[in-house]
Amino acid sequence: MNKDELKGKVEKAKGYVKERVGKATDDPDLEAEGTGQRVAGAVQENVGKARRKVGEAVKKVGDAIKD
Repeated sequence: MNKDELKGKVEKAKGYVKERVGKATDDPDLEAEGTGQRVAGAVQENVGKARRKVGEAVKKVGDAIKD
């Protein structure tokens, strides 16, 4: 897991909490903010996963060239 994946997971969790608090307190603005934060976290997490996979693929190619 890389830095982007971890930050994305944290943002998703914070967004989820805001969504739930917004629903519980009947605050649509807070709920919407939480939804946006959760989605942004998911995007950041996916970027991190893609970056990690590209890095792994480059490493495999590099290792194959060395052999």
